[in-house]
Order: sequence, then C-alpha cells, then structure tokens
Amino acid sequence: MSTFSTSSFAQASKLQTEVVARGLENPWGLAFIDNGRMLVTERPGRMRVVQADGKLGAPIAGLPKIDAGGQGGLLDVQADSEFARNRTVYFCYSEPAQRGSGNSTALASAKLSADATRLEQVKVLFSQKPKYSSDAHFGCRIVETKDGKLFLTLGDRYHRKADAQTLNNHHGKVVRINKDGSVPKDNPYVGKSDALPEIWSYGHRNSQGATLGPDGRLWTHEHGAQGGDEVNIPQAGKNYGWPVISWGQDYGGGKIGDGETEKAGMEQPAYYWTPSIAPSGMTFLRSDRYGKDWQGSLFVGALKFQYLARLEVQGGKVVKEEKLLQDLKQRIRDVREGPDGLLYLLTDHDDGQLIRLRPGA
Repeated sequence: MSTFSTSSFAQASKLQTEVVARGLENPWGLAFIDNGRMLVTERPGRMRVVQADGKLGAPIAGLPKIDAGGQGGLLDVQADSEFARNRTVYFCYSEPAQRGSGNSTALASAKLSADATRLEQVKVLFSQKPKYSSDAHFGCRIVETKDGKLFLTLGDRYHRKADAQTLNNHHGKVVRINKDGSVPKDNPYVGKSDALPEIWSYGHRNSQGATLGPDGRLWTHEHGAQGGDEVNIPQAGKNYGWPVISWGQDYGGGKIGDGETEKAGMEQPAYYWTPSIAPSGMTFLRSDRYGKDWQGSLFVGALKFQYLARLEVQGGKVVKEEKLLQDLKQRIRDVREGPDGLLYLLTDHDDGQLIRLRPGA
C-alpha cells in the first residue's frame, strides 16, 4: 500500500517490548494518573490500579451495575486533565435498563479515593438512548477537549444500523457534553426539535478509537463490516455515511446500503482499511522518544491482524501506513502515549498484558 524510508524500518526493528503487567482479563482502557500509576479497565467489569512497578491492585470498589457480555462491559477510562487537583475520572460502560431488558452505552464520572481503592461520588453524565437488547457495538471511547468538553463515541448497536442516519436517537453517533453532563450551547443540534442535542456527528458504525490531533481536532476510527474500517475527523453536524455508503461489503458478501462509496452530503474518511483490521485504540505521538520521523504519527491497534499501525498524516489525510509488532501475535485493544513520552499497549486476551514500547539502542 505504501513505501517507507530506510530509517523508519530501522526504528521499527529496534523497538523493544516490555511487559509492565500481566493477568488482566480482556483489558479495554488505560489512563495515567499519578506517580507512574495507571488505571486499567477489564471488560468483565473491573477497574484496577497498576503500580509503577507493574503490581496489580485489587478491583476498585464503587462501580455501577454493568451489563457485561459479548462486546459489552466496562470499557474506556479517562483521567481528568486536572486529576492531580480533583481526582476525577471518567469511564464508559454498557448500562443495563433499570426496568425490563436492554442496555446502552453510558458515561459516568467519579472521584478516585485517596487510597485508590474505591470510586466515590459516581454520577452518570450521559446515557445512550434508546436502550436495546444487544451485546454488540457499544463504541465507548472518551476524549477530553482542550476547552474542557467530553466527546464519547457510540456504536450503532449492530441490528439498529439504520438509526445511524436519524437524529432522534444516539445510535451510531459521536456526542459532546460538558463535564457536568449538560449540553454545550454550541452543539450543532441544540434547539432542533427533531434531533437530540448531545449529537456532534452521525453516520458512524462502531467507533473504538478516539484522540485529539495536534491541532485540537477530534480524530476517530470505526469498524466497518467486511472491509471499510475508517479513520475520520468528525466535524459538527456532519454525516459520515454509515450504513448508506461504505468502502466494505456486508458479512458474507453483498452490498451495504446503496452499494456506493460516495454520496453527496456524506463525508469521506481520512483513511480506510479493506480488508478490515478491526481497529481499537488510537493516539497521536507527541514526543520524540522514538526519533523525529515518528513524532506526530497516529498509532492504531489492530485486533484482527494483531499489529500496531503507524500512520503518517499530512493535511488531515493519512498518507502512509507501517505495520509494527506483527511478531507479538496479540490483539491490540488500546494504545496510549504515557507522560514519559513512550507508547503503552493493552492486549485483548483472557491473560491480557500491559506493554511499554521502548526505543532500541
């Protein structure tokens, strides 16, 4: 697909993987807090502190009820930018209906206790509507913006994919809220009687990666069906096409929606994969710890093909891809840049690992 410089390949060959922690059951999200410690979520419904030396803490108490199963459970976690002052964390999960059946993605805030053993003052900031009985396509990546807003990616719930094109529900959307759960006044659908005010963008399938770009814009990626995984830069009020247009096919073959890749009024991705790599986790590398060539690259984990993608970006488009860590042979669920400027990975297995990537000599 692309060509790469000799220096780029040399850097990749010198990467060293260091296992920081083992014994995590299907870890999903990673957040850095203080003194080299990290919060890690496990999809079955646990959150733990990982000490700087890799020691795993006991499950943190105080989580709300979680509908774990299939793709659902405790998913992403994010520490507030002022965590050192307010000890606030945000987490998203599959929330069961209070009455009857069904579930949906919810976003909550909480205070991590001083001894880091429990969550206090838990508050649900957002709950996806409507509830629906499914164990698939929850989305659920959290991004805090530089102006103190929260983005949350939401899946289309699989069988409700047509909902991604309508604005009276949260399926297949990116939403934007304030940290207290209220709706920002400049959201694109505020005051519209036929649209939910939390919606930022729509026409998404199942976004499991989100991060801020160097210029402060939101970047996401989403799973396609059989091909058509996309990287997008969601803008206010824009339609990203699912399930009307796609660069992939339906499972087993056959067209999706109109069977087209482009349509007026629908945005094109900044990059796409066919066949699908099943992307999860996403971060821009801001440090120069791996050399200047990699600074500013976008990194994406691949679950299906078990590698780490390094994407070179120019002018809002991905121009090159390099496949890293293919010998690791592990499903990469999340990738983050740590306070030390190094990349950290979570592997999605029953005995999952937290891995630190070190530049080689």
